[in-house]
Amino acid sequence: MSNEKMPAVIGGDPTRAAGRLAGKRAIVTGAGSGIGRAAARLFAAEGAAVLAVDRSADGVEQTAAMIRAEGGVAIAQAADAGSDADVQAFVQRAIRELGGLEVLYANAGVSGGDVPIHEQTVALWEEVLRVNLIGPFLAVKHAGAHMVAQGHGAIVCTASVAGLRANAGGNPYSASKAGVVSLVQTAANSFWGTGVRINAICPGLIETGMTRPIFDHARAAGHEDKLGQINPLQRYGLPQEIAAAALFLASDEASYVNGQALPVDGGLSSTLPFKRRVR
Repeated sequence: MSNEKMPAVIGGDPTRAAGRLAGKRAIVTGAGSGIGRAAARLFAAEGAAVLAVDRSADGVEQTAAMIRAEGGVAIAQAADAGSDADVQAFVQRAIRELGGLEVLYANAGVSGGDVPIHEQTVALWEEVLRVNLIGPFLAVKHAGAHMVAQGHGAIVCTASVAGLRANAGGNPYSASKAGVVSLVQTAANSFWGTGVRINAICPGLIETGMTRPIFDHARAAGHEDKLGQINPLQRYGLPQEIAAAALFLASDEASYVNGQALPVDGGLSSTLPFKRRVR
């Protein structure tokens, strides 16, 4: 991918001690790598104290160490984002040790792999839905209860363009992300009049640990330049670009944005299949 296609600066200055989330306390799930790590670091750089959550204890400890090295405040928590007991525990830990909770970014997810539909098992579907859909529900439920009581809060969930259109992910993954879009829409109305906002981000093709097989295969075949070619920007995205969108939705700048699913996909979801005209 050519350098000129990529933005020169993404996600702000990681050395900033205060900013758009100054004084806020935030939870970020899936923070051990990829989008979650980028968001946790950016939230902290913009002034939030962060509870970083991931099922990888090593990964999330590394994220918290990065934040502290950059002058931020972070606590690492190893947890299963699809476990009711774990979610209750890390929400209460954030409130107790950070002194409150104003922002939740429910980002943790799994891909479910590339399995033909006739070979997919109930166990596969149950696990993908447990992490990708029930997990955000649990986070919304437990963090939302605290936010409703205090009369304000901002929740962001990671959905996907796969939840908007076909052919961007496997069947269980796509169904789970469509569920996240619906969860955000319905939860916005469940929080009617409470001062709590909730929105989703729908990433396109982003280079993360989850998508590594796609990138490794393309690079091994010498086709890296084709990654992301079917969107109008003709490139893939970076975790920092999703983190920047999450920062906006979590901040007071998005105070009138509620119940929305924002595609951050280079324009992929704006198009229908077509044959490019030869110039």
